[in-house]
Amino acid sequence: MMTSMIGAVESGLLYALMALGVYITFRILDFPDLTVDGSFTTGAAIGTVMTIAGSPPWLAVVYAFIGGGLAGMCTGLLHTKGKINGLLSGIIMMIALYSINLRILGKPVVSLRGEANLFESVSVLVIGIGLVIAVMIALVLFFKTDMGLSLRATGDNNRMIRSFGANTDTTTILGVSLSNALVACSGALIAFSQNSANNTMGIGMIVVGLASVIIGEAIFGSKSILRAVIAVVLGAIIYRIIYALALRVPWLDAQDMKLITAVIIIGALVVPTIRRAVKQKSMAKKRTEDVLASLTTGRNGGAR
Repeated sequence: MMTSMIGAVESGLLYALMALGVYITFRILDFPDLTVDGSFTTGAAIGTVMTIAGSPPWLAVVYAFIGGGLAGMCTGLLHTKGKINGLLSGIIMMIALYSINLRILGKPVVSLRGEANLFESVSVLVIGIGLVIAVMIALVLFFKTDMGLSLRATGDNNRMIRSFGANTDTTTILGVSLSNALVACSGALIAFSQNSANNTMGIGMIVVGLASVIIGEAIFGSKSILRAVIAVVLGAIIYRIIYALALRVPWLDAQDMKLITAVIIIGALVVPTIRRAVKQKSMAKKRTEDVLASLTTGRNGGAR
């Protein structure tokens, strides 16, 4: 049990980078980017192939980061310069990346067994914690810069920030590129942890990323960038723990995990709504009681 929980935390840390990428597009930019399913595999493919070719694993991860950024840039260009709907731009790029990733890998499944591995000398937990903390700090500092504030403003109110002379096309392309770069980096790390990469490993990653973001925000809130970033990381870890616990249920199989993910997302979305409704009802009841009390007090005073 303890071993599976440690494994879940390790996986959660590696997937947290992907969740942070999803957070940038869906929460910061308000951009429905489905490139994630393709760029995740792109990162895994680049990391695996470069390592087999003799490149140091850490360098392969860097190139995976760059490859994901280029994929995101193409999506951003399709949307901003090609004037294609954001959702459709992501779908087009996701489809294109399926063939591109297969070209990179050369075959559907590539094994890393017997090759140099990023985690052969240092544990996944140590690298995961160090990398996630570094990325969190970098993102928080970036979102406090002028460019970061422009990116946040683009998602909040596109027309307003454009009226101030900011180039929203540039900020959109930058945000989508950064998002997919983090997703691809996560894909490369997952490939190293699994000692293999395959052309379908990115399918459903957008759902996993959304689940992590929603769970984190529902439990820990997102009133500031720092709090939101921490919430997303913790959400990714919690999701993997729930995933590991669900696999231990006798009547659940691996094929049921997508359904479980959907249930988790529904719960994370519905619970805050119910909580707000209960709070509003309680506040309305209190206001009614206060009004009735003031009326009662006024009548008693008039009678005297």
